[in-house]
Amino acid sequence: MSRFVSTALCALFVFSACSAEAKVVYNAAAGKVVYDASCTTCHKTGLMGAPKLGDKAAWAPRIAQGEAMLVSKSIKGFTGKKGMMPPKGGNAKLTDLQVGNATAYMVQQSK
Repeated sequence: MSRFVSTALCALFVFSACSAEAKVVYNAAAGKVVYDASCTTCHKTGLMGAPKLGDKAAWAPRIAQGEAMLVSKSIKGFTGKKGMMPPKGGNAKLTDLQVGNATAYMVQQSK
């Protein structure tokens, strides 16, 4: 019986470790560098319907969706009623972490 319990506990541990999503913590300070280099073209001027940095009214409904959704849309791209966002802002060389950092920076500046 103890062998069964040990196996069951081991399986439960492996399952829980595999199914738990790791929460990525983004660095807004590092994101400013990415924003300045890659995001200002659209987010400074509102090009293609991009919410301008610091525009609280435009950012509020986006921020309400949660950080994970914002980062996902920023990485994968998004087309909505008011405009579109190309994947990684059109800069395919950016890593997912860099995009997340830039998103965190823009959110921080727009709350």
